Amino acid sequence: MVSLKRAILLFTVIFFTVNPFTVRAQASEISTPEEIDAYSQHHVKDDYYFSLFSHKASGKHYGFALPVILIDNGLKVFSSAEFHHGDAVVEKDGQFYKLYHSKIYKTDAAGSIEYDAKGYPSNEKPWDFSITKNVAGLIIATILLFWAFLSLAKTYKKSANAIPTGMGRILEPLVIYVRDEMARPNIGHRYREFMPYLLSVFFLIFLLNLMGLTPIGFNVTGNITITFGLAIVTFLITNIKANKGYWKHIFWMPGVPVPFKILLAPIELLGIFTKPFSLMLRLFANMTAGHFVIMGFIAVIYLFQSQLTLGGSIGISMLLTLIIFVLKLLVSFLQAFIFTMLSSLFIGMAVEEHPEHH
Repeated sequence: MVSLKRAILLFTVIFFTVNPFTVRAQASEISTPEEIDAYSQHHVKDDYYFSLFSHKASGKHYGFALPVILIDNGLKVFSSAEFHHGDAVVEKDGQFYKLYHSKIYKTDAAGSIEYDAKGYPSNEKPWDFSITKNVAGLIIATILLFWAFLSLAKTYKKSANAIPTGMGRILEPLVIYVRDEMARPNIGHRYREFMPYLLSVFFLIFLLNLMGLTPIGFNVTGNITITFGLAIVTFLITNIKANKGYWKHIFWMPGVPVPFKILLAPIELLGIFTKPFSLMLRLFANMTAGHFVIMGFIAVIYLFQSQLTLGGSIGISMLLTLIIFVLKLLVSFLQAFIFTMLSSLFIGMAVEEHPEHH
C-alpha cells in the first residue's frame, strides 16, 4: 500500500511538472499572429477531444476522443473521433452532423454550413448531452472529492479525536481553515448550516483549478457557464435563507429618511444580482487570463526565435512558463478562497440578526 501511494504521488508530481514543457511542445509550430490567436482560443475552449499535442505538417492529432451523446429523433451515441477534428461529416440513422467551431450542427451529406446576416451558423443544432472536456473534468473532480472526504469521514467515525491519515492530513487543515477563517467570522452561530456548501465549493474550485495545470488541458473554471452555475447556487442559498431583516434593509432601510429609502431601494435590489455576477466574472476572468498569459509568453518567444536562436528561445520560454506555472498554483488556491470567502460573506449578510428586529 505504501509503495502504491508513493507511485501515485510520483505520478502526480510528474503530471503537473511536465505541463509547461508539454505546452511548449504543442506551441512549437506557431509562427504567425493568426496561429497564435487560434491556438490560444482552442486551448481555453471546451472540446469533444482531449488533444495532447498535434503535428501541423502531417495533420495528425495525438490524444483521445470523448463520447458524443445527441438526442435528435432518438438517442445517438458515438465517438467524437468520427468527426476527425471537424474534417468529416458523421451520419447516424439518416441524419448528418458536423463539428464546426467546437459545436455540433445538423447538416447535409456534404457538411454544408449556412450563415445568418451576422455571419453566425444558422444550421439547426441537436440536443447535446455529450461528455466534453469540461464535463469529464467535473466528473473526475467529483469522484476524487467523494473519495477524499469519505476517507476523512471514516477517520472521524472511529473517534472524534482520531488523527487523519493519508489524504485526510491534507484535507483537515483546509477544512478547519474554511470553518475558522470564513464560515464562523462571516456567518456567526449558524455557520454549521452552510459548511457543507462552503466546503464543497472551495474544494471543487481548488481541485478544478489544479486540474487545469495538467498537460490534459482542463479549463473548467475558465468556462463562464461553470462559474455562472456556481454563482447561481450562492445566489439561491443567500436569498432563500435570508431573514426578514435582510429584506427590510433592502426595500425599506431602517433609520433612513423616506425620500432616501425610495432612492436606495432600487440600488440595493440591483446589488442582489451584482454580487453573484461579480463572483461569476472574477473566477472566470482570472482563470482564463492565466491560460492566455502562458500561451502569450510561449508564442512571443517563438515569434522572436530568429533573434534569440533556437536554444535561447526554448530556454526563455521554459523559464517564463515555469514562473507563470508557479504563480498559477497560488492563484488556484486564491480564487477558491475568494469565491468561498465572498459566498460566506453574502450568506452572513443575509442571515445576520439585526438588533432593531428583536
